[in-house]
Amino acid sequence: MVDTERFHGLIELTRPMNSIAAGILTFSGGFVAHGVGILSGSEALLTTIAVGVTILATGGGMAINDVFDREIDRITNPERPIPRGAVSYKTAMIFSIMSFFIAGALTLLLPVIALVIAVANIVLLVTYTTVFKGLPGAGNVIVAYLGGSTFLFGAAAIDGLSYAIGVLFLLAALSTLSREIIKDVEDIAGDRKEGLNTLPIAIGEQQSLVLAAVVLVSAIAISPVPYFRGTFGSVYPILVTPAVLLMLYSAYISFSNPTQGQSVLKYGMFLAAAAFIMSRTVQLI
Repeated sequence: MVDTERFHGLIELTRPMNSIAAGILTFSGGFVAHGVGILSGSEALLTTIAVGVTILATGGGMAINDVFDREIDRITNPERPIPRGAVSYKTAMIFSIMSFFIAGALTLLLPVIALVIAVANIVLLVTYTTVFKGLPGAGNVIVAYLGGSTFLFGAAAIDGLSYAIGVLFLLAALSTLSREIIKDVEDIAGDRKEGLNTLPIAIGEQQSLVLAAVVLVSAIAISPVPYFRGTFGSVYPILVTPAVLLMLYSAYISFSNPTQGQSVLKYGMFLAAAAFIMSRTVQLI
C-alpha cells in the first residue's frame, strides 16, 4: 500500500515547480539554439531527454539540499517534508541518489558536450550544500551558474551552442545570482544559528541587498543584446519589457521586504524566459 504522505513528501522535496521551470529553460535553450525552422525528429527527442535529465537532476539537488539543511529548516521552514516528519532524511537521501543516477544514465544518450555539462552540474548540485553554501557568495555563484546552465544544456543537446545562447546564459545567471543573495537575507536568522557564513552574515544585510540590486541591473542592462545582435526580431523588446519592469520592482521592494522581493523576481525571470520562447516562435510564423 502506498504511503500517501511519504509520496507527497517526496514530490514536495523536488520543488516540482522549480524543477519543471528548469526543464522549460532547458527546452528554451534548445528551441532558441536551433535557429530558423522547427526541430527535427531527432532534435526533438534529444531535447526531450535533456528536459527529463534537467528535471530529475534539479529534483535530486533540491532533495539532497533539504537533507543537509534539515536542522536549518526546523527553524526557518518547519513545514518542509523532513522537518514535519513526512519523509525521513535517509529516504530523502536515497531518493536523491536515484534521481541523480537516472539523470546520469539518460545523459549517455546526448552529445559529449551535453554529457560534460550534465556531469559537472550534478557534481555541483551534490557539493553545493556540503562545500559551497557556507562560503560567502560561493554558494550563490554556484546556484547562479546552475540556473543559467539550463540554457547551455538545452542547446548542447542538439549541438547548438552559440553566442546567442551565451547571452541567455548570462542573463539567467545574473538574475539568479541576485535572487539567491536576496534569499540569503531572508534566511539570515536560520543560517546564523546553524553557523553558516553566508554573504549577508559576512558583509551585512543592507550591503548584500545593494549588491543584489547592482547584479540585477547588470542583467537588465544586457537584456537588449539579443535584439541588437539580431537573435530576436522587433517583437522581443515589447515582450521583454514587462519582465524588466517586474525585475526592477523586485529590486526596489527587496530593501523593505526580501521575501516578497525574491518572489517577485522569480516571476520576472519566468516572464523573461517566456519572452525568449515567444520571440523565437514569432520567427517561425
